[in-house]
Amino acid sequence: MEKAAEEDTIGSPLSLQSPVVIPSTVKPEGADPPKRSIISRPGVGSAGRRINLLVNHFKVSIRNPNEIFYQYSVSISYEDKKTVENKGIGRKIIDKLYQTYSSEFAGRNFAYDGEKSLYTVGPLPQNKFEFTVVLEESFARRGSPSQNGSPGEPVKRSRRSLQSKTFIVEISYAAKIPLKSVSHALQGDEVENVQDSLRVLDIILRQQAANRGCLLVRQSFFHDDSRNFTDVGGGVTGCRGFHSSFRPTHGGLSLNMDVSTTMILTPGPVIDFLKANQNARDPGSIDWVKAKKMLKKMRVKTRHSNMEFKISGLSEKPCNQQLFPLKVKNGDGAYDGETIEITVFEYFTKHRNIELTYSAFMPCLDVGKPKRPNYLPLELCSLVSLQRYTKALSSVQRASLVEKSRQKPPERIRIVTDALRSYRYDEDPLLVACGISIDKQLTQVDGRVLEAPKLKVGRSEDCVPRNGRWNFNNKHLLSPTRIERWALVNFSARCDSSYLSRELINCGRNKGIHIERPFTLIEEDAQSRRAGPVARVEKMSEQIMARLPGPPQFLLCVLAEKKNSDIYGPWKKKCLTELGIATQCMSPSKINDQYLTNVLLKINSKLGGTNSLLAIELSSSIPLIKDTPTMILGMDVSHGSPGRSDIPSIAAVVGSRSWPLISRYRAAVRTQSSKVEMIESLYKPLANGEDDGIMRELLMDFYETSNGRKPSQIIVFRDGVSESQFNQVLNIELDQMIKAYQHLGEANIPKFTVIVAHKNHHTKLFQAGAPENVPPGTVVDTKIVHPKNYDFYMCAQAGMIGTSRPAHYHVLYDEIGFSPDNLQNLIHSLSYVYQRSTTAISIVAPICYAHLAASQMGQFIKFEDMSETNSERRSLTTGGNVAVPELPRLHDDVVGSMFFC
Repeated sequence: MEKAAEEDTIGSPLSLQSPVVIPSTVKPEGADPPKRSIISRPGVGSAGRRINLLVNHFKVSIRNPNEIFYQYSVSISYEDKKTVENKGIGRKIIDKLYQTYSSEFAGRNFAYDGEKSLYTVGPLPQNKFEFTVVLEESFARRGSPSQNGSPGEPVKRSRRSLQSKTFIVEISYAAKIPLKSVSHALQGDEVENVQDSLRVLDIILRQQAANRGCLLVRQSFFHDDSRNFTDVGGGVTGCRGFHSSFRPTHGGLSLNMDVSTTMILTPGPVIDFLKANQNARDPGSIDWVKAKKMLKKMRVKTRHSNMEFKISGLSEKPCNQQLFPLKVKNGDGAYDGETIEITVFEYFTKHRNIELTYSAFMPCLDVGKPKRPNYLPLELCSLVSLQRYTKALSSVQRASLVEKSRQKPPERIRIVTDALRSYRYDEDPLLVACGISIDKQLTQVDGRVLEAPKLKVGRSEDCVPRNGRWNFNNKHLLSPTRIERWALVNFSARCDSSYLSRELINCGRNKGIHIERPFTLIEEDAQSRRAGPVARVEKMSEQIMARLPGPPQFLLCVLAEKKNSDIYGPWKKKCLTELGIATQCMSPSKINDQYLTNVLLKINSKLGGTNSLLAIELSSSIPLIKDTPTMILGMDVSHGSPGRSDIPSIAAVVGSRSWPLISRYRAAVRTQSSKVEMIESLYKPLANGEDDGIMRELLMDFYETSNGRKPSQIIVFRDGVSESQFNQVLNIELDQMIKAYQHLGEANIPKFTVIVAHKNHHTKLFQAGAPENVPPGTVVDTKIVHPKNYDFYMCAQAGMIGTSRPAHYHVLYDEIGFSPDNLQNLIHSLSYVYQRSTTAISIVAPICYAHLAASQMGQFIKFEDMSETNSERRSLTTGGNVAVPELPRLHDDVVGSMFFC
């Protein structure tokens, strides 16, 4: 039996030639695989010591489970039947409609989603309604000068007028949504309407928050309360609020309530925002081209009229030069059609008696329409509160936000429970109608703490992690590399490169890494620093080639900035795609043993060394993996900043190599259509019949590094997909992987286990009766998990600051057949194989590596986007209708390395 199994796995080598291409007209037998479905929970784990926990889920009771939600479609139009596009006005119109016509709804309350649907408990008297709603909005009759404006008389200028708009609202019956579907789902039944029912319950919570004037962001809401604001710099403020959503769990329906943070524009004078945003010392330093782009669509309130406007642009000239036509009155006080040209400054100072100081010499805000500008002096305008900021934060802003918003477990518990009591959800008329009541105490749940895996380091020493951490004090790395040919390049004027190289050599000696003296130290001259980043990198690489007799093993690169250096992308691209040289970038603020050890961990991994291995990995005793060639994949897609649809998404997949090890990985990275989450290049057949996909690259690497073994089992860890996309992972991505395997001429398909990992969720675990975070290795797979599907929470890391967030693992598919304990132990162990650090990490290492690879190679595109014209870019591939720039392929000398470490 053993011999037969061996022949199965070794067999013939994976084909390097193109396989037989089946003509497109011939449909191979069984070409349409059966649709895979998400597996049910096979049981629960039992390993580890028991621990009593609390979780931020609040038990929900439903006394009237037979109630039915009725969904109605809502259409809002103007009198001329033109549809209302402005989403923000919908709630105002529906509120006014209810106030005006409530008697026609037989006492039924609405839950309105803010767009095209409203919900009631029980039916309305009719299936179709049409109402006329008049909305009156206060506006200043002479609030600001428009192109055909007239100041009027001083007394009338400040008078308010009510401008009324008429809307036609049509409400028509759409569907019934039985609340009972929630009860069936909680029992593990397949129910069609359960997500609809839960969505209605969530909409009720959102409506309640909207009625309190909150900013709504999906299932989170944020109050306009300065006590919840945290300035993070650059004119951006972190606003603390709450997430609340109903979740079906094994223990019944729960309300998941958590502290949440969103980013808003710092409210206050526009000039203060611009100075902060551009880091300008004074108004004279403001770049008005940048300011115009930044301010567009922001909402401001005026000091002189207390009116709200949306910014459409800036005036072309300063306030004291910008002219507009002003209607003139005759002696009788009537307009006779005559207009005069007047500056905005003169209008406000002479006609409105408003003193203007610094804004006289600045552009005005334009709050009008393209053909009818409406100018406001800058100093009269302040940014309205609760305007979302959706651009990516800088590393400094992110660090500031984390520093200022972290909360210890007891504080987080107090804030969440206080919020639940103060919001009195139980009193909402729609929830009352359903008989819904919510417990005010956190849910108690049993957890287990898994034992940390033992590690092997150099000189055959064992290393036992304590509280999820270990170190290399007086220890050698497991397989240290020898660095004989290397150089140091210094882009920073502040760093003493001679001292740095000496200290690195000494630290390496203590860790078992033999490092020769660098062949050369290359300092960037002051003149070069004034050039652009690409030119600086080119000049440095020319010096390297000129000074070195041959290519070095390794280049140490010192940068001036710790994060977001504009040199980083061009430098990495040059080294990894053109020169084929491993490189480590650093920006030391202080050089000590701990810092240099962390740098050496990365260098050793990039050059093919190994820092530590699991003891069971070294002895080939990992259950279900030790006897069967097994490949582990980590998959992630990173997207550009919100609103940047021109920047492609980056798909990265890492695959384990050198089976039976599970600590060494190779990465394959491709660009794909912007904001597309499903990976498009797992299998990529070309016109010549070859496959240029990610899977082929990783399968060949596995075969070549695993003594000619082909993987009989593949474990897939997928990051970044929502629950609604689980079926696409199973039936699109998994299909592509299988096709890539078949393309290599293989008949025996490997067994797959597919696991999705989530970090962006709102479930937090707390120790019952202790103020510390839960210990590393804590697992929960009962009570708060899905009623039917196979999921569990694991907190592998030690939470040193703030409140730990567990990873939420969803097992979608398991042909390999892991027991819950074996799978949880494997996942726990994979948090200890991350070669860059000496701590257990919060999510399995393959996913972290995929994220690092996507992030690093994404820099290639990022700097091209900033520095090159379209004509200079590489060839384009088409994804959908949008041209997607291809990433340059890595040089053969580094493609198999852990360059991303």
